[in-house]
Amino acid sequence: MNPKEFEEALKEMKIDLTSLQKQQLETYYELLVEYNKVMNLTGIVEKEDVYLKHFYDSLTLARDFDFNKEMTLCDVGTGAGFPGMVLKICFPNLKITLVDSLKKRVEFLKKVVEVLGLQGIEVVPDRAEEYARIHRETFDFVTARAVAPLSTLLEYCIPILKIDGYFLPMKGILKIEEKETKAFSILHAVLEKEDCFFLPKENSKRTILVIRKMAKTPFSFPRKYAEMKKKPL
Repeated sequence: MNPKEFEEALKEMKIDLTSLQKQQLETYYELLVEYNKVMNLTGIVEKEDVYLKHFYDSLTLARDFDFNKEMTLCDVGTGAGFPGMVLKICFPNLKITLVDSLKKRVEFLKKVVEVLGLQGIEVVPDRAEEYARIHRETFDFVTARAVAPLSTLLEYCIPILKIDGYFLPMKGILKIEEKETKAFSILHAVLEKEDCFFLPKENSKRTILVIRKMAKTPFSFPRKYAEMKKKPL
């Protein structure tokens, strides 16, 4: 997907990019390739692949919600900034927090924020479970892209959502047993929608879950990582 095809595909989701946003995405791509030479940010570096599998894929969250309003969103385990950095570029009214545990990735993300001149975005070096213990009931939206099994993601992400906020995990092919996890009831969350679709051009399957938080998360969650791994919900 070249940049022109990318722009046309976004119009189908009612996203019209300004010239500034197009340039910011191009600069983001250039920084990604440059920094990827000295650190492991992504295995995808060809321009058309980045525009499809990282940029376009990140923006598929807009299939289910209008992000043009002033709302807060946390991207847990953001890696090289997907989807959070792309969402910030294309929906500047969003207040974004990017959380990642690897210091080098955080340094890269801070450089992107600086070079692009982005406002209303914070990059936090922290483990997901440690961050969640301190920032409970904070965000309107939380997302995570290909980070961990769903039951673990729920334990990371539901605590930092406001009541009636939405957790939007981004998956490929979702296993049936993932949706049957007891974590939903334990953490007071409900699966409202399963949005399944295929990426254009290559037709790989994607799944976005729309999970609503119904009540405060019990204070005992999230647990420490070792306990989560030993005894998943």
